[in-house]
Amino acid sequence: MDIGAASRLLATLLCGTALATSARAQPALLPDGTAVTLDQLSVEGARGNTVGYLTRATRSATKTDTPLLDTPQSVTVVSQEQIRDQNFQNLTDQLRYVPGVIPAQGESNRDEVVIRGQKTNADFFVNGVRDDVQYFRDLYNIERIEVLKGPDSLVFGRGGGGGVINRVLKEADGLRVRQIVAGVGQFNQKRVAVDVGDRISDSVFFRLNGMFEDSQTYRQFGELQRYGINPTMTFLLGPATTLKLSYEFFHDDRFPDRGIPSQNGRPYNYRNNIRTFFGNPDVNTTRVDANIATATLDHVFESGVQMRNQLRFADYNRFYANTLPGAPVNAAGTQVPITGYRSDTDRTNYFSQNDFTYKFLTGDVKHTLLAGFELGYQEGLAFRQTAFFNTGNSLVTSVVVNPMSPITRAPVTFRNNGTTDANFRYDLGLAAAYAQDQIDLNEYVQIVGGLRYDYFDFSSRGRVTGLTNERVDNLVSPRAGLVIKPLANLAFYGSYSVSYLPSSGDQIGSFSPGLAIAKPEGFQNLEVGVKYDVTPTFQVTGALYNLDRTNQRLPDPNRAGFFLLSGRTNTQGAEIGANGYLTDWWQIAGGYAFTDARIDSAVSATIVKGNTVGLVPFNSVSLWNKFDITPELGIGIGVIHQTHTFATSDDTVRLPGYTRFDLGLFYQVSESVRAQVNIENLFDRRYIYTADNNQNITPGAPRTIRAQIIAKF
Repeated sequence: MDIGAASRLLATLLCGTALATSARAQPALLPDGTAVTLDQLSVEGARGNTVGYLTRATRSATKTDTPLLDTPQSVTVVSQEQIRDQNFQNLTDQLRYVPGVIPAQGESNRDEVVIRGQKTNADFFVNGVRDDVQYFRDLYNIERIEVLKGPDSLVFGRGGGGGVINRVLKEADGLRVRQIVAGVGQFNQKRVAVDVGDRISDSVFFRLNGMFEDSQTYRQFGELQRYGINPTMTFLLGPATTLKLSYEFFHDDRFPDRGIPSQNGRPYNYRNNIRTFFGNPDVNTTRVDANIATATLDHVFESGVQMRNQLRFADYNRFYANTLPGAPVNAAGTQVPITGYRSDTDRTNYFSQNDFTYKFLTGDVKHTLLAGFELGYQEGLAFRQTAFFNTGNSLVTSVVVNPMSPITRAPVTFRNNGTTDANFRYDLGLAAAYAQDQIDLNEYVQIVGGLRYDYFDFSSRGRVTGLTNERVDNLVSPRAGLVIKPLANLAFYGSYSVSYLPSSGDQIGSFSPGLAIAKPEGFQNLEVGVKYDVTPTFQVTGALYNLDRTNQRLPDPNRAGFFLLSGRTNTQGAEIGANGYLTDWWQIAGGYAFTDARIDSAVSATIVKGNTVGLVPFNSVSLWNKFDITPELGIGIGVIHQTHTFATSDDTVRLPGYTRFDLGLFYQVSESVRAQVNIENLFDRRYIYTADNNQNITPGAPRTIRAQIIAKF
């Protein structure tokens, strides 16, 4: 697709979103001559609304079809073309080119990131529905990734203090797809993925995505095996009714590696320990089996009210066991303790989201009114066991090894210690209602206002004690935004938003009496920004924000197991983003973030006022460039830079800043075959990628070469 055709298609589709239902049913032509309806390529449709690295609109930020230019919030969208060009296969890695998003280790068994100074492992969504289990997500069935920054409970509910990550699935849209992607790489990487879709009839569409990977990693003993299959179907039940069905089975089995310890406030000898494993390799394993089924019904009533209902059932069977450094290497450099544990975190989710949208006029003022409700139920297991090492004479909770030879083969027995180890069944019932009005006062001024009410009923029952702790919260989350457009392609905005994190935390599970009486944490965000469509295929954005987190829990020194709700953090920052075509042969994606995240009130004896929040650099830059040298040959050049961080918010272990370059080479062998080579960390920089705490620090990967062939037929 050339730039001119892409621009014309984009303009056609954006204009099409304002058409009435009867007009939307008329066929349109893609540049290749394929006939589709505007219903198939609505603002929400990723293929119709994306040109290269630029996505112009999404419904995720407001639950309505809204151009990003008119959205009073910082939003970054990673398109399918960018995902393909960069060839990362892990969600956390792919997010490194999103301004202000910093990877966290996630105990080497899950996706985890830091957004605007807030670490999260639960604020992940699929098509706007919560996907909050701790595991590594693949990208084989993803059309795009949306990063919405700042609290946004009105749309997504609890959590989301710094922002949320929403994955949009590929779907059966009636377009013919026949694609195989086969890849190999260093560390014995082997991967294949298929994407097949077509029309069964004029009213029934089908698509199937599948993937299998069997690879090793740059870390000693590192290996993974994963596979997934995701069939989807779309039924056009009538001119105004569409039903979409999706089912995914995903399996991931890998070796979790908690990295290296620290010594004297620094990562221990990390330049010489890029591969070194600390622990017992016979013990470490993590696995998830996920079954996720979704039904989405869209209907337009004769009155003009648009309804969307999403039903999702998701069952996750997950556990992990790991051994890890438990303390710093001693000053002499001769000893480091190894500890371990096992955790089972099975969960089943049931969600129903119901949105109703109506557009109308009051005089010359345009309204897009949204009202809806959400019902959900989650149940699961939180079961943890401590590792006991057999030293020959007794069972101990840690063994000492020499950091120059940090592997232990001491046999391990896992036991629930009955005190600090969780052993609970839990269930959560939730109900929410929300309303929002997007008001176009005129062509220059738009207002967004809304309110959400959440009923949150959580109960946790000890499997041994039989004791139950429970809490009910009634949460009200407002949102307000103002957009001023002096030009059709230039928007200034201001926004205020609120979010809450219930006392059960990011990951609902065990619930102590002290937590049962603790109020939810709160997040308040004030933000101003600018968005400028320099051309129809290139957008730049800027944002300034102030984010306050309150009610963080401090251990009560007078009552064990209880908390004081006086912890606070404050994050002030600036972000600049750029996506799209600078010229018809040069695309970019990335930006700059300045983030000053500080402890505003002591959270513990070591995390005190004025400390920098862990894993948050003051300055970070990420920029990916793609140059189309000829119609067949392209080159990608990426750079990631961040200043130093601290492993945790006690600011005792400093992680050095780094600059990393990535390279991509792309060659269109024929109309149906494309070859590419990606080189991560081109200059083989030795650096620290991320950490989980002061003793679990992950070195960055050395120079890594990956190659893949994309064949269409």
